[in-house]
Amino acid sequence: MYDAIIIGGGPAGLQAALTLGRMHRRTLLLDSGAYRNGTVRHAHNLLTNDGRDPAELRRLARAEIAAYDTVEIRDAAVSTVEREEDGLIVTIDGGQLRARAVILATGVADELPPIPGLAEHWGDTVANCPFCHGHEFSGRPVAVVNASAHAAALAAMLEPVASEVHVVAPADVRAVSGTDDGLRLELTDGTARDVAGAFVAPTWTVRGEIVDALGLERQESGAVRTDPFGRTSVEGVYAVGDIAQPDHLPGPMFSLAAAIAGGQLAAVAVVQSLVVA
Repeated sequence: MYDAIIIGGGPAGLQAALTLGRMHRRTLLLDSGAYRNGTVRHAHNLLTNDGRDPAELRRLARAEIAAYDTVEIRDAAVSTVEREEDGLIVTIDGGQLRARAVILATGVADELPPIPGLAEHWGDTVANCPFCHGHEFSGRPVAVVNASAHAAALAAMLEPVASEVHVVAPADVRAVSGTDDGLRLELTDGTARDVAGAFVAPTWTVRGEIVDALGLERQESGAVRTDPFGRTSVEGVYAVGDIAQPDHLPGPMFSLAAAIAGGQLAAVAVVQSLVVA
């Protein structure tokens, strides 16, 4: 019986493991190897690690966690999580595991607009978050490929950063290709626009079937509904990182720093629940 099983080896799950390890709680982290920022070469807006490769962040985190002998990390995917009377059962390809608490840090999957060539540049010259990737295009033109009501606000945020901001509807872009210093947007009217980078709004979904199988309550956004400490509607199950949205926020907070904070808070809540129990 583990005190906690963490599902997901991104920043939220790794921070939860570190916090539980420091409290000497028997913890297992299961990492499927699927990461939302898997194509990103440089992570930004994270204090002391601005510009570091996310893969290197994960490697460093694992090395730090290895110092705590109550924490085990396995590279394995989870098929199901079930609630039982005195805990939870987690099924992986090697059998079943039992825990008093489960922290879901499985992240979300992005679906990009169906523009040929766009996906090949996702995480590099095509991004979603101006806070994470905007500065790298400073002093050069950028495109906001977005037809939603948020396009104008995103363009306004980028104005102090970029030399020009072009708002283009996804339906007006025929294809995207790379250039020596950025992107070329080939438009449906036969013209082309060269920019340093483009910002798009992908459609995201919570990754995996575990959430639905457990019957976790969702927010209108589709994220898992939690309290500020990551507690979900099912006792003993916590959700952190991109999949989680507490009631006091208008939506999930997609950032490394927020994911790390959420992982720490959920781990604190788990330790407190074990003491009370």
